[in-house]
Amino acid sequence: MIRIWTVLLVCALGLAQPADDSKPAGSNVPGAEYPRIYSDLRVTFRLKAPEARKVQVRLGKDYDMTRSDDGTWSVTLPPQVAGFHYYSLVVDGVAVNDPGSETFYGSSRQSSGIEIPEQGVDFYEVKNVPHGEMRQFRYYSSVTGSWRRAFVYTPPGYDSHVKARYPILLLQHGGGEDERGWVVQGRTDIILDNLIAEKKAVPMIVVIDNSYAFKPGETPPSLRPPAGPPGSFRIVVSPTFGDVVVKDLLPALDKHYRTLADRDHRAVAGLSMGAAYAMQVGLGHLDTFSHFGSFSGTVMRDLDARTSYGGVLNDGEPFNRKCHLLFIAAGTAEQSRLDAARHARAELDKVGVKYVAYDSPGTDHEWLTWRRSLYEFAQRLFRK
Repeated sequence: MIRIWTVLLVCALGLAQPADDSKPAGSNVPGAEYPRIYSDLRVTFRLKAPEARKVQVRLGKDYDMTRSDDGTWSVTLPPQVAGFHYYSLVVDGVAVNDPGSETFYGSSRQSSGIEIPEQGVDFYEVKNVPHGEMRQFRYYSSVTGSWRRAFVYTPPGYDSHVKARYPILLLQHGGGEDERGWVVQGRTDIILDNLIAEKKAVPMIVVIDNSYAFKPGETPPSLRPPAGPPGSFRIVVSPTFGDVVVKDLLPALDKHYRTLADRDHRAVAGLSMGAAYAMQVGLGHLDTFSHFGSFSGTVMRDLDARTSYGGVLNDGEPFNRKCHLLFIAAGTAEQSRLDAARHARAELDKVGVKYVAYDSPGTDHEWLTWRRSLYEFAQRLFRK
């Protein structure tokens, strides 16, 4: 009888243990087993650091790790929000990169990052469809007196359809990032490949440049000290990048790529700080651009439809004739940016300016918001 109860108890304990269905994160370096992600989006981190006294994972907040006898530290985090997230390991108070993770440029440094899969969503996953190419394009800027690099996405069939010409989307990164952000974290080429394959987007060239552009001797702009509500800040945008775009970048692109070189076939958009640059460059050059996108743009908080951008928004009717698309997006969990977007929309309503609003459900100031925004924005481009 005792033996039977023992067997039943062992079986019951086995059933009570959660199944280990974890897999190495897709953002791990080749061969690394950790971090591991479970089907319910819990994540286990592990680090061998026998001499350390305290180790934590910093992903949104700090999580204490537990040390085993062999000096291996580990912790399993509760289910995480889907999408890409920067993180670090904190060893005795010092933030370091996880040796098991690829690193990504963000917050002005290389950081570990983890891709949490979004169940049932695949618009930013590689599929068996025709693929375009992401190319490096170097050009000389007469404005900055230096060579600059941009990434240029050309759609599937670009090299074989030699008589075809394409519209251009200029896509800008956020603060503390550079032109690699939309390529690596943003997965721009994958999103466009999939949209074009499904005939949801017009084949286009996407250009991703570095918004930080300075004339010789010019002091780089920076974020001003926090002001206003907690978590808010004001971005200082230098006009130099707009000069680079109009005087150097676009002429170089029109020379080297088969572009449709007119305003009706040019768009500009950006995320966060990049939204500020996109609005400044685009609305400041209505003779050059006709499609505009702001993704999580704090700049929208200060929009005055009657005076901002030289008053080009003041009269809705003539602006609507020139503007083929004005797209304003934010995540529902990034309250300050969502408030900014809603303020801007209310201002535009006052003067009759048409726009498209998109709120990314459940996402914060993060790459899933911006991937979704690009996905929605790209489908509406160059339809006139």
